[in-house]
Amino acid sequence: MTYDVIVIGGGPAGMSAAVALGRALRTVLLVDAATPRNAPADGIHNYLTRDGIPPAEFRELGRAEVTRYGGEIIEATVATATAGTTTAGTTTAGAEGLSVTLTDGRHFRARRLLITTGLTDELPDIPGLRDQWGHGVLHCPYCHGYEVRGRAIGIIGSSPVALHHAQLWRQWSDDVVLFQHTAPAPDESQAAALTARGIRVMTEKVAEVVASGGRLTGVRLTDGTLIARDAVVVAPRFNANAGLVRSLGLEAVENDFGSSIAADPTGRTAVPGVWVAGNVTDSMAQVVSSAAAGLQAGAVLNMDLIGEEVDRAVAG
Repeated sequence: MTYDVIVIGGGPAGMSAAVALGRALRTVLLVDAATPRNAPADGIHNYLTRDGIPPAEFRELGRAEVTRYGGEIIEATVATATAGTTTAGTTTAGAEGLSVTLTDGRHFRARRLLITTGLTDELPDIPGLRDQWGHGVLHCPYCHGYEVRGRAIGIIGSSPVALHHAQLWRQWSDDVVLFQHTAPAPDESQAAALTARGIRVMTEKVAEVVASGGRLTGVRLTDGTLIARDAVVVAPRFNANAGLVRSLGLEAVENDFGSSIAADPTGRTAVPGVWVAGNVTDSMAQVVSSAAAGLQAGAVLNMDLIGEEVDRAVAG
């Protein structure tokens, strides 16, 4: 069987696209490696009517919608994908021979591929930091700021964006400490702005993030000083999960926050028949915006398939 679309990645973008395509009466296979980026988080926020829903429950509900509209779901990892040859039509460039091979050896073919493999958060190499990721260690105030409002917050600097983060998180608490760590020192005007907003700056490097009973309690500096904190903020490097796309002739490109797969506003890549959506192409996308991007990609993929079908009907 050749599917209309194979979706690689079972996050909000992939599931949303699969639902849209299923409702368009397309045959869809969703291949999900089942390693969601937001698994450590207690809940999803800023998703209207779904605020606070645990990621695992959101995923279960999304999968049920995919299958309700005829989509098939396989829990597996794609080893390689191939683009095959291309043929040009008067309306669109159709791709023939698109296929994916799973790590268990299974092989599937499709008329189109949608890659929604997301990204990996590369955290600073600080002991204790990874253990608290998604709970005591945060990165997005719009995702988690409300949950730590009024608490003691620490910003660990690993890049110039730390100064921006300090001022941003000050919106949610008047007890913010900026640990300069490896970030550049603030200049005179930046230091004045921090002081004016009551943000303390610690110049000693961070040695570890400390927790007790599974809860973050503070930050220990290299001189041994322990600064009590309820939450810590870091700026990860957002690296697109792009290993798969290299077999298609695509590469991740560097951006200000990490790396991503280049595509046009609809998710169309430089390889005919291959689209991307969600965090793999948009590092800043939250759950709701990734789902919206998946919907858009699904609709555009359906129109692309219709264009090919019109061309073939006319030629016939």
